[in-house]
Amino acid sequence: MKLPLASLALTLLSVLPLTGQETVQADLVIYGGTSAGVVAAVQAAKMGRSVALIEPGQHFGGMSVEGLGGSDIDNHKPFQNSPAVGGLTLQFYRKAARRYGRLAEFDEMLKTREKKPALWRFESHVAEEVFSTWMKEFPKIRLFPGTRLADAGSAVKEGPRLVALKAEGGQEFRGRMFIDATYEGDLLAAAGVSTTVGREGNARYGETLNGIRANTTYNQFSVRVDPYKTPGDPSSGLIACIQDGVVGEHGAGDESIQAYCFRLCLTKDPANRIPFTKPDGFNPEEYVIYRRYVQAGGKLWKPGAAVPNGKTDLGSWHDLSGNMIGWNHDWPTATHARRQELFKHSLTFIQGLCWFSANDPSVPEDVRQAWSQWGVCKDEFQDHGGWPRMFYVRNGRRMISDFVLTEAHGRKENQVAVEDSVALVWWPFDLHNARRIVKDGAAWNEGTVFGGDKWAPFGVSYRSVVPKASECVNLLTPTCPSSSYVAYGAIRLEWTFMVMGQSVATAAVMAMDSGLPVQQLDYQKLKVRLEKDAQVLNVP
Repeated sequence: MKLPLASLALTLLSVLPLTGQETVQADLVIYGGTSAGVVAAVQAAKMGRSVALIEPGQHFGGMSVEGLGGSDIDNHKPFQNSPAVGGLTLQFYRKAARRYGRLAEFDEMLKTREKKPALWRFESHVAEEVFSTWMKEFPKIRLFPGTRLADAGSAVKEGPRLVALKAEGGQEFRGRMFIDATYEGDLLAAAGVSTTVGREGNARYGETLNGIRANTTYNQFSVRVDPYKTPGDPSSGLIACIQDGVVGEHGAGDESIQAYCFRLCLTKDPANRIPFTKPDGFNPEEYVIYRRYVQAGGKLWKPGAAVPNGKTDLGSWHDLSGNMIGWNHDWPTATHARRQELFKHSLTFIQGLCWFSANDPSVPEDVRQAWSQWGVCKDEFQDHGGWPRMFYVRNGRRMISDFVLTEAHGRKENQVAVEDSVALVWWPFDLHNARRIVKDGAAWNEGTVFGGDKWAPFGVSYRSVVPKASECVNLLTPTCPSSSYVAYGAIRLEWTFMVMGQSVATAAVMAMDSGLPVQQLDYQKLKVRLEKDAQVLNVP
């Protein structure tokens, strides 16, 4: 059987998961093969260091290889954020452009500062090929797919220094420096670093957009949908996709987080399309809300091409679509078994929703006709039937360090400057709905924050990517920085994570070279190296 290029490259790069009590030694141990983890590995290897890149799943690249090819670069009329993309992250996009035979057009776009969002977009299998081929250039990078931290005792420390990680099968990874590049912050938690989950509330950091959004209008229901099993009867209980609970006080904190979804990669190409089928475990009761929405006059979502070769990057931005609002609140701190349970249920739900949208008689004919033309792709996620293998984890744990990024750093008026930037965030505060509850006898979405004209680009402080010195002196994170729920909503883009991955890897190597705790690294020296490597740290 002929292997796809991405699979072949990965096979050449990887070792099988270790067994028994085997030990791996590396200068830098990275847990989480996300896009940030890959870029961090490449940067460290370029600086001459050995790297062990550990990934619980079987694929490297995170959401960039799991359907999120839209990039969120230059795709909004009011602003242009491509000038923030530099260093290895820009190299990634140039490599992707070369795959499509459009590198000259891409470079001309950069030269003229034109906004051409389509040139920044890519298919998932292309991103995986780019990442895999890129890492293959560096023999110092060793990959460990299918390797998870043990549920208990996975972080071995000597005082505040992390010395080794223990995997589920008893394997041990020893290093001088460590990076947590997971979306969930699993290594931070295992290492005893302070983290938080949920919404702090406005009072915690003097913010205005945090906590419960009792005035949510963005992505709010456009029609009135009865939430009860027996319409009009609260005693009958709630239909699926609606949670029990009261609206609460505006701005108050709670444990809710914005919804997750799957970034669906669909095609209309008959030669590449796998038609939607009713999944095993399909539960028609889970789609009652969609039927009632239609009956009330609501307009259901439809797929549309967004990435090369006519494919979708369907991310659920509507009042009622594929966002699994309220289902995910325990995901960041859940056990692997619980996450698998949540993933399986959610995948069955989205598979059922696609089939429902294309086939159910309650769905308007124009919507059914639109959905029936689409299907999952034969050339994407080939080991998973064309469906993404990863949840879009929009929020995991966030580190709590000596410095916390907040709304104040990203607001236009009276902006608080970041003096030790290692990346430039150029995106508005972006938070999807966190709850779907009942308000005034109808289904009501709560939590969205997006857009407006009161935000500004801001730097990611170096102090926000390192823990408190008392907790760990040789660990950094590009994906779970010390930030409020609101600030993280602006940070959480794939390209920003890649930029941060390069910066934290650079800092890790420099800290190794100097023999210093990461907290004591001279920022001015770090800045010089980052700028030498074409990182963009402040607004040009």
